[in-house]
Amino acid sequence: MARLIRMDHTGHSTLAQWTADDPAAVEAAVQAFRQELDRGYFAMVSTGEGHAEQVTDLPVDADLVILRLPISGG
Repeated sequence: MARLIRMDHTGHSTLAQWTADDPAAVEAAVQAFRQELDRGYFAMVSTGEGHAEQVTDLPVDADLVILRLPISGG
């Protein structure tokens, strides 16, 4: 089962879980994904050990999608 998680003050919160063959769960995950992007979160997906890629559309075939806020500082 795939998961959409948001990194936060608790460590992380699971926002959605889905399987590709459950259209209602996929749609709920897409909506949660879009809401978090609208709130300023970035979405990342692993592309191999030690590597990740930022995504702007929910990759339904990914096992794990991580949402995080941009790093601030200067």
